[in-house]
Amino acid sequence: MEIKRRAPISKLQWHAFLATAPILWFALNYILYPDAALHAPQVWLLSIPLIGLPGLMVWYIHCLLSRRMKQSFGEMRQTGLRLFLQALFLLLLVCGFTLSIFWVYGQGGWLGYRWEKADVQLGLLLSLGLSFLVETLYEADYTFVRYRESRDDVQSLEQLAEFQEFESLKNLINPHFLFNCFNTLSSLIAEDPGRAGRFLDELSKVYRYLLLNNQQTLSALENEVNFIRSYCQLLKTRYGDALEVNIDVAPQYSRYAVPSLSLQLLVENAVKHNIVSTSQPLVIDIFTTEGNQLIVNNNLQCKLSKAVSTRIGLENIKMKYQLLHKQGFQVIEDEKNFTVALPLIFTNSVIR
Repeated sequence: MEIKRRAPISKLQWHAFLATAPILWFALNYILYPDAALHAPQVWLLSIPLIGLPGLMVWYIHCLLSRRMKQSFGEMRQTGLRLFLQALFLLLLVCGFTLSIFWVYGQGGWLGYRWEKADVQLGLLLSLGLSFLVETLYEADYTFVRYRESRDDVQSLEQLAEFQEFESLKNLINPHFLFNCFNTLSSLIAEDPGRAGRFLDELSKVYRYLLLNNQQTLSALENEVNFIRSYCQLLKTRYGDALEVNIDVAPQYSRYAVPSLSLQLLVENAVKHNIVSTSQPLVIDIFTTEGNQLIVNNNLQCKLSKAVSTRIGLENIKMKYQLLHKQGFQVIEDEKNFTVALPLIFTNSVIR
């Protein structure tokens, strides 16, 4: 799914400008020169540099500010704050523009005009009324479109969650994985029944988490970390000293979340595509940073016969962040390391 990018000025804003600018232009000229506006061309020629060009500049500034507000406060729950700020900026721009017009005409005495308080009041009333009417219609359209996009995003996230859960279950119940688990369990039962019991307990935790986490878009970081500890314990039992997993997650991020099963996918990819041996141990580091990121890093030691990589898993994680309108997801690869940065998502709600 491709994320839509909005132009700095939308078609609706252009249409609104083309429809209302002539009305306001005519109204201001008529207020300034009620007797001459309809038959004196010099009134209209003079208004091009004194009204038209400044008006175009003010409108463009308003569009940029409006776009900035939507970028900074684009979530549906921030609609009230965004509308308040946009209304405040619009009020300041329109009042400043209208007052400056009457001041310039009055100070310059253009075509014999003299400053009249009633003219200013009528000009402000018309300018503000027309501007807020257009802004209300535009915001209503924008809010409806955002609501529709949010609904579509939720559906896309649900589909991604279902696909990722299917892939995770498929990988964990494929014959190769089950054979390795049962082979390891069989050896442990004969050699160390205590470790066999712990291995079976971790295996049950892994499958229980997958079943309980079915179709979840986000999971609490604490739950994801506990799950990945169990998953890595299965891998450690199999690979021994050939695999080292270091997890260092700061406790202050307990209220944060990440896309469900993202850690399992990244760890699985690291084991799948790299050499894991006692002579060349695979080291996986999972840690948080002060920049509200969860880093998953492994040393790069690719297998001679590379496994087929579709990168579908990484693309799915990236797509989830895009649908959540969360920036910061990064994949960094150099000669020695493969690193994935997952932005942590703060949430007040309780996530399993």
